[in-house]
Amino acid sequence: MGIRRFKPTTSSLRHTAISDFAEITKSKPEKSLLKPLKKSGGRNSNGRVTARYRSGGHKRMYRMVDFKRNKIDVQAEVLGIEYDPNRSCRIALIQYEDGIKSYILAPLELKVGDKVVSSLDKDIDFKAGNCLPLRKMPLGTAVHNIEMKPGKGGKIARSAGTSAQIMAKEGDFAFIRMPSSEVRKIPIDCRSTIGQIGNVEHESRSLGKAGRSRWLGRKGNVRGVAMNPFDHPHGGGEGKAPQGNPHPVTPWGKPTKGYKTRKKRKYSSKYIVRRRGSK
Repeated sequence: MGIRRFKPTTSSLRHTAISDFAEITKSKPEKSLLKPLKKSGGRNSNGRVTARYRSGGHKRMYRMVDFKRNKIDVQAEVLGIEYDPNRSCRIALIQYEDGIKSYILAPLELKVGDKVVSSLDKDIDFKAGNCLPLRKMPLGTAVHNIEMKPGKGGKIARSAGTSAQIMAKEGDFAFIRMPSSEVRKIPIDCRSTIGQIGNVEHESRSLGKAGRSRWLGRKGNVRGVAMNPFDHPHGGGEGKAPQGNPHPVTPWGKPTKGYKTRKKRKYSSKYIVRRRGSK
């Protein structure tokens, strides 16, 4: 696992830094765990663009990752570590004792041949890849793929290199410190997986050229100040003019660039103990 850099033989290779894929052990995905993935181009069900600057991209098949880890107390062996084009982290192909295969998010220390298990009340080894309720984990444990409601499947800490930490337990809740430094209460019966997600070097990569963004389905993002006043409130002016507005806005006049859009009375606010960025 590392970052691969190139000699600057072309202008695009000069700044390119991509993964060396050294941890990948299996090149072709498991066919039984694939399903087609249709592109939206940023359009909703009415055909209108609701997410701008999305288009094209390489064809992908969706890998059906098991976020719920529902097979309880059945040991599984890791058959391989694979690349997943739909997420930043790697995925691990596992096979249970009854022959069923499944994909899980690959933790940092997981290797081919390792055994992993998901449990509710048994005392199992505290090693990367094992899944347990928060009530069974000691304080300070690094976890990922955390449920927000019991049985709903993991929702939190699923991207490359991330992990959350169990800070405290009080009553029916565990206090979890998120990767963003936010501290949040999660029901103590929710399950999570032990360890930090792999592919830690993902944040160090540099795409190097615009074409690689297009492969990912991202079009160029045009600045408002570079447009005409007809196209954007920031547009127009003689020469290289600033945005002009007292507060930056979207093309439709709504505040943007740091403007908080979270509802002030959102139902889940009562579970946030300390917000990210607070001192």
